Amino acid sequence: MLEPLGVTEQAEQVYRAMLALPDMGVADLAGHLAIEDDTVRAALDELADLALLRPSSVQPGSMRPVSPEVGLAALLARAEADVLQRQRQVEATRAAIKSIAAEQHAARAQEGVRRYEDVDAVRLRLEELAMDARVECVSLNPGSAQAPAGRESSKPLNQLAIERGVAIRCVYQDSYRNDPDVVAYARWLTGLGGQIRTTPTLPMLMVVVDRRTALLPLDPNDSSRGGVEVTHAGVVAAIYALFEQIWRTANPIGVAAPVAEDGVEPFEREVLRILAAGHTDEAAARKLGLSLRTVRRITAALMERLQARSRFQAGAHAAQRGWL
Repeated sequence: MLEPLGVTEQAEQVYRAMLALPDMGVADLAGHLAIEDDTVRAALDELADLALLRPSSVQPGSMRPVSPEVGLAALLARAEADVLQRQRQVEATRAAIKSIAAEQHAARAQEGVRRYEDVDAVRLRLEELAMDARVECVSLNPGSAQAPAGRESSKPLNQLAIERGVAIRCVYQDSYRNDPDVVAYARWLTGLGGQIRTTPTLPMLMVVVDRRTALLPLDPNDSSRGGVEVTHAGVVAAIYALFEQIWRTANPIGVAAPVAEDGVEPFEREVLRILAAGHTDEAAARKLGLSLRTVRRITAALMERLQARSRFQAGAHAAQRGWL
């Protein structure tokens, strides 16, 4: 009980026994407490160092316990002073941390660009930005941009942001409409007031916070290799404008995509564009977030509808029909 004051359990037992029976010597205390004489002597030395014992004026050479109101109160006052000093040190450390963080943010603002060499550093920075967001957070999320664990870990931050009045808008690929986890996440987010739309293809992963800070991948084809934070006003404005352009043509999740007058689905049109540009089925699958088998099935169906024997001919027929 008195350990916070620097009194060990053994010394406390001896002290309590001496308060109850002040005339007991070392042997008597050892017998009363069922401990060794050496243990009693060590406890007496400890109590003397803590000023809980003083020489007896009645029996020269012996020690008497100091009353708890005096001895323990002095120890408590010392402990309280130590706690106060520790609190002052903590406050000074907190101030130093804020100063270091301010210097770091100032350096970032001057540079305009900051690199993050791995995905963990990017996620940590995203968490910081989410906590600091005050107006809006928008993002583009390609097929492999965010794992289910990442979405789950972002939920508390998104909820806190929305509760602060931060608008959250996300664009995913159409392929996510077939992912139960993403659909459930979309329902959760839109239920809080966030907005999610989808589009057939997205250029890369990007996040823009308060129209002041943008996070982009170092490698657009592999977001796990790290990212770059941009704060140059002109660059951030251009990135945000790209998001807005994609957002305007994307479809709210939970709502069926509008059917074009020519009967061509948006993802089919994207397949045609990708293939017409000379890309392979594998590249089309990556860009659309679809399986290779699905892309090949779509391609075969389009060639049949276009009555084309080759991809080149399919592109020509699609252009003639105004599909591209």
